[in-house]
Amino acid sequence: MSKVIIIGPAHPLRGGLASFNERLARQFQYQGYDTTIYTFSLQYPDFLFPGTTQYSSEPAPTDINIKVCIHSMNPFNWLKIGRELKQLQPNIIVVRYWLPVMGPCLGTILRLVKGNRFTKVICIADNVIPHEKRPGDTIFTRYFFKPIDAFITMSEKVLKDLSTFTSKPAQQIVHPLYDNFGEAIDKKVARQHLGLPIDAPIILFFGFIRHYKGLDILLHAMAILSQRSTVNSQQIKLLVAGEFYEDRKPYDDLIAELGIKEQLLLRTDFINDSEVRFYLSAADFVIQPYRNATQSGVTPLAYHFEKPMLVTNVGGLPSLVPNGKVGIIAEPNAAAIAEKIQELYTLGEAHFLPHLRNEKKKYSWQILANAIIGLAGK
Repeated sequence: MSKVIIIGPAHPLRGGLASFNERLARQFQYQGYDTTIYTFSLQYPDFLFPGTTQYSSEPAPTDINIKVCIHSMNPFNWLKIGRELKQLQPNIIVVRYWLPVMGPCLGTILRLVKGNRFTKVICIADNVIPHEKRPGDTIFTRYFFKPIDAFITMSEKVLKDLSTFTSKPAQQIVHPLYDNFGEAIDKKVARQHLGLPIDAPIILFFGFIRHYKGLDILLHAMAILSQRSTVNSQQIKLLVAGEFYEDRKPYDDLIAELGIKEQLLLRTDFINDSEVRFYLSAADFVIQPYRNATQSGVTPLAYHFEKPMLVTNVGGLPSLVPNGKVGIIAEPNAAAIAEKIQELYTLGEAHFLPHLRNEKKKYSWQILANAIIGLAGK
């Protein structure tokens, strides 16, 4: 049986990359591959991690093989893992690249693996040029790219950024649906579970809170809406579901300054996988007010739960959201976002559902796995 190794975050680590890698492992298993995820015993030192904890409180998956063994800051560990994988001779290694600081660790491991002259290494590049720049980014990225045979990107922006570093084969594939969080449930049931107003108009900002994601812009938009927009005589409420990955105080100060506290439903702890479907099911629309973006894992999540969305006209987001069909595209400023939120409610959820159901067929895990296999020639 052919072997696939996935290198990247997985349980006990938490977050979107871990969920993605676990779902991809299941797809390779379904297609007949002997699949193992090599994940981190230490991913980031605590001082580099912006959230409360890197670790999941959910039980470990029982249907996939996860080896917790890579220490991102220990070069002796890199040599050990590299030699182990070289000897194991997997047909394909799929490695995630999302942050240049991981370049030395992953680049060293993969250099050793390539010494077996057999394994093909395919990188899924989430970002090539990071959202927040740090010294050493370019050097670390070039070091990591050297042993890669081919690349998968999930946005045109990353594909373009990639071309500034390498001419190796690369293919763009749309981010598959996050279908591993369960099925949608009735909106009222979801709201009751979360303790939300049952009949209020509710929009959702979902995911880690960082500057580039534009929550502050959305807060300004909510202030505009509070002055001029109601739905069935009720003010629109914003449900913020996700952990702060930067200082919370400027956001609290802005909320107080704008006087919009009553419009907000703040759930700013990490959202466990088992709770994701309740938040998506409870919302009328999903709002992504990003300042800049490559792609977003929130978009395929909204597709899976058939939630119309608003995205800003930045990076790869507009190409994933046909305007007026599965959602609305807005310029990344508060006035435009407020106007387009009104437009979402004017059109109504039912307007978007047939288009969402048709468009989501493109977002297949099999398409991604087959692209990886094709690039590897295995």
